Amino acid sequence: MALRIYVDSVQLIRQLRPTLIKIDQHDRDLARQMRRALASIPLNIAEGEGRKNGHARVRFQTAMGSANEVRACIEVAEALGYVDADAALIDVLDRIARTLNRLH
Repeated sequence: MALRIYVDSVQLIRQLRPTLIKIDQHDRDLARQMRRALASIPLNIAEGEGRKNGHARVRFQTAMGSANEVRACIEVAEALGYVDADAALIDVLDRIARTLNRLH
């Protein structure tokens, strides 16, 4: 993968694993939704990177939406008292979403 944002998104998954496990202990459905959204980010980046037409834009948009969804999952989990949100990881999510917004 040539895009740095892909590497960053995979690293983010590693960093959010403990948060995901904590959420799963309280709310399996929310954890499942967050897990799918987390996986969607690098998968759509990888798919979009190899495209030269308008489909790349759609993939990057989908990845951006997934990054925003992960952020919302963390915020909901924090509001429900499941986890304490890590501001640094929220910043990483926001940076990924902003980068993807520029790519599409």
